[in-house]
Amino acid sequence: MSTTTEPRTTLAIRLPASLKAELGVLATGRTRNAMLEEAIRRLTAVERWQIADIEAGLREAEAGDFATPEEMDQLWSKYGTTITRTG
Repeated sequence: MSTTTEPRTTLAIRLPASLKAELGVLATGRTRNAMLEEAIRRLTAVERWQIADIEAGLREAEAGDFATPEEMDQLWSKYGTTITRTG
C-alpha cells in the first residue's frame, strides 16, 4: 500500500472493455483503482526481482562460475530427468 505522504499522479490506460468489466466484478469491496495499484506494485516487484536475478546470473557467467557436469546430473536426477551428454 502507498503511504498518505507519497505524492500521487494520474495514469490513463486503455483496456479492452471485457477486462474493465472483469475488474469491476472482482473488485468486491475495493475500487478498481486500488486493484490496479496493487497489481502494478506486484508486477514491478516481480520485474525488479527478475532483472536482478538475470543480472546476477550474467555476473556469474562472466566470472566463469558454471555448474559442473556432476552438479547438473544431480539437478536433473532430482527432477527424474536424465540427460545424455555428448563430446
